[in-house]
Amino acid sequence: MLATNPSEASSLGADIRALRKVRGLTLSGMADALGRSVGWLSQVERDLSIPSTQDLRRFSSLLDVPLDMLVSNPPENDAELGFVVRKNARRQVSANKPGLVEELLSPDLTDDFEVVYSTFAPNSRISESVTRPTQELGYLVSGRMSVEIDGQEFDIHEGDSFRIRGEAFRWSNPHSEPAVAIWVIAPPVY
Repeated sequence: MLATNPSEASSLGADIRALRKVRGLTLSGMADALGRSVGWLSQVERDLSIPSTQDLRRFSSLLDVPLDMLVSNPPENDAELGFVVRKNARRQVSANKPGLVEELLSPDLTDDFEVVYSTFAPNSRISESVTRPTQELGYLVSGRMSVEIDGQEFDIHEGDSFRIRGEAFRWSNPHSEPAVAIWVIAPPVY
């Protein structure tokens, strides 16, 4: 459901601003890439203007996040906005990552960190290492998986946790069952 009033979109502008900054885009550079004015983008980031569906698609493409990430399900209770994320209202954050579904557990991207619920499909992996300027902690809720951090491979079991501090890493789930992990990432990257 698209946000249609400011109370439903209260974190959309802040999320767009956080994503823009993480990707190293200036207001001017992002506005140019979107074919919009800096003033309009500034109003969107301050939740003074609500982007159209077409604008949201452009944001999604430019910021490399699924459209669902920018389209939140408003809470049933307005008092929960910014505080509670219900299971059926999580926003998907990973785009084009076969074998991985990531959902945002944080209400928005305005904190110094984000919390992500990741499900790794059976027999899945990423082929190329990822390096990002973050500190991350992963906790494996269920299943088993392998994590390679800075060239070292670790077998991770249910209940185990691991930390990544800017090192190159990649993951694999060579097992026949899904693996589910909770990731805390600082600063937010999605």
